Parts: sequence; structure tokens; C-alpha cells
Amino acid sequence: MSVASKDSNPVESHLPGISGIILAGGKSSRYGSNKALVEINGIRLIERVIRVMEPLFERLIIITNTPQDYAYLKLPMVEDLIKGLGPLGGVFTGLQSMSDDAGFFVACDMPFLSGELIHHMVDVLEDFDAVVPKVDWKIEALHAIYTKHCIPAIKELIDNKDYQVIKFFQNIRVRYLNKEEILNFDPEMRSFFNINRPEELLNTTKSRIGKTKPRT
Repeated sequence: MSVASKDSNPVESHLPGISGIILAGGKSSRYGSNKALVEINGIRLIERVIRVMEPLFERLIIITNTPQDYAYLKLPMVEDLIKGLGPLGGVFTGLQSMSDDAGFFVACDMPFLSGELIHHMVDVLEDFDAVVPKVDWKIEALHAIYTKHCIPAIKELIDNKDYQVIKFFQNIRVRYLNKEEILNFDPEMRSFFNINRPEELLNTTKSRIGKTKPRT
């Protein structure tokens, strides 16, 4: 099932040598149910993510421990290779599972992605191991490009039972995007907005998908 539509960000062709990885393994404990399947104006959050990513990437993979929830999307799915590691486990699984050397990794609850910003991130990857947005002190580790060169650094964290994603950045070459650079492609800074609680969804729906705040 393709969920791309005329509302998706247009690109001339798929970006070469990079996969799209959607992380849908969270427990949604703060939301109370599977937030990837909740709707904004009749469209599920994960489907909004796919609408932006399908035109960009030839290969999409959903990392999830509940594949039955997403079978209707008819996309490749992979369960965490090591359960219980949180987002780090999803990144590790995606890197191990994808056929491309690089992947754009994104959480399934970020409904306002910018195809233009993602395209720019791919453009500046060059010889770096990762491209990660950084707004003031906030690092957007779940809206980032990672390459297979990150695997040894992630494996070291896992072996040390340290599961914070940004901890492995000190051992790789990271290209950070600053706020000014991001604003050129996403003037309202909506790309990093995510939904953790029902009241946030309600506020977003009331605003008719108007201006939103970045994830804090």
C-alpha cells in the first residue's frame, strides 16, 4: 500500500544510496496507546511520515516489534535485533538490516517532515558518518542520517549497557545542522515536532496543522 499523494513533497527521483528507516518500536507509554496509528485530520501519524519519505527513498524499512500493527502498509519490517534498548536498538537494527550504506532515521510520530530539509541533509553527508540537526542545546537524534560506519560505536555502547543515542557521537564524524541552516528549508521549524500526549494531538488538530513548536 502506497500512501504517497499529491500532498507529498515532490522530488524528481529517489535519492541514491540511502534508505528510509522509520522507527516504530516505542511503547507510547506517555500517550497510552500506539500513537503511530492515531490520526491528524484523518491521516495516521506513520502514514504522514511515509507520505514524505516514499518519494525520497527507493527503500523504506519500518523497525517495529509489533509488525501486525503495520502489515497493512505493505512495507518491509524488521524487529529489533536486541530487544529493550529503546531508540538506540532501533538505529542499530536499521543499520544492520538496510542494504544501503546510509539511512535517514526518523521517529514514527513526527508528522510534519520537510522533504526539502531531508534532501539537504543527504546533500551534505559527504564523508561524514552522520548528519544530525542541532537547535541550540537540542540534538535531534531521531531525525538524522547514519551510515554503517556508526555500527562499531553503537555496538560499544550496547556492550557497555549505555543506551543513550547521542553518546556514540563522540566516536564518529558528525555533520551538525545549525538552526539558521534548518530555517532555510523549514522556516516554521515543524520537522522536529512530535506527539507524546493526547492533549498535544488535540492542540495540533485545533490549529488545523498550523504553526507548531519543535520537540523540547
